[in-house]
Amino acid sequence: MSRTFLISRTDAIGDVVLTLPVAGRLKQLFSGCRVLLLGRTYTQAVAAACPWLDDFLNLDELLQLPEAAQVAALQATGADTILHVFPNRQVAWLARRAGIRHRIGTRNRWFHWLTCTKLVTLSRRHSPLHESQLNLHMLHGLGQTGTMPLAAVAPLVQLSPTVPLRPELCQLLAARQPQQLNVILHPRSRGSAREWGLENFGTLAKLLHQAGHRVFITGTAAEGEELHPWLHEHQPYLTANLTGQLGLPEFLAFIAAADGLVAGSTGPLHLAAALGRHALGLYPPIRPMHPGRWAPLGPHASYLVFDKPHCQACRAQPAGCSCIKALEPLQVASRVCSWANLPLAK
Repeated sequence: MSRTFLISRTDAIGDVVLTLPVAGRLKQLFSGCRVLLLGRTYTQAVAAACPWLDDFLNLDELLQLPEAAQVAALQATGADTILHVFPNRQVAWLARRAGIRHRIGTRNRWFHWLTCTKLVTLSRRHSPLHESQLNLHMLHGLGQTGTMPLAAVAPLVQLSPTVPLRPELCQLLAARQPQQLNVILHPRSRGSAREWGLENFGTLAKLLHQAGHRVFITGTAAEGEELHPWLHEHQPYLTANLTGQLGLPEFLAFIAAADGLVAGSTGPLHLAAALGRHALGLYPPIRPMHPGRWAPLGPHASYLVFDKPHCQACRAQPAGCSCIKALEPLQVASRVCSWANLPLAK
């Protein structure tokens, strides 16, 4: 009888992307198994785009139900095992009430001691491992031991678009000349990462435009409103402002049709890497935000980080982080321009 696994990861998009290897590894270890993701509404499109996931359970919708219906919905998945990759007290108690046979959580959450059948020793804060490797440590609760090398983990980070791109966006991207790159800049992080700064992104847009490449700006509608003066100022260097115009399924399709994306340690960066595009991440050296923990994983993923590995100056005043802003726009532009010599299969 095949097994059904439920992976609980109820936080941000980038975190979900770096949890995909858990689903891929389960498929490798348990032939014919079903793997479901329990996540938030805004990550459903990521789950749909992942080849390792068979279904998605929406936590936001689940919690709108009466308690008995919540239990019934969880039982209806047929899951015999739940992995609490992201600790969530409500989910932990719900899984216990639903009678899921194997409930795996970490030892450092008190509610897991009361709700889980297997506890895994896992400390993320000071670990030298990448986030994806730490997520895979949850499989120790299934008898798997050791740490997967990052080179073996990276191929398990895979996404494919599930919707076609609008014809007008296809035409926009196709309007480039030979050797021109379609480059996405995603300047904001919604508080999830240290930011490189609008001044630097503006200079980068100008440098890429002067090099003959095409620049697209993405972000939420709220970010578009916030960026309005900056967008107006840099309009001569931009091919299109797409802030607020793309839902997540179409955003995935747009990234997949472009050549690459530049951003901080954000969800869109990890999406681009998982889609097989060039993904250039801009990072501070401070732990645990450094690329050793959060670098994008993909065949054409890379990052830049200021060489000051033991810097602590920005910890007290995150908004004044100077290390990430010390990355020179010319250095970033040079890395992006090198993509023109590395053709990708579309």
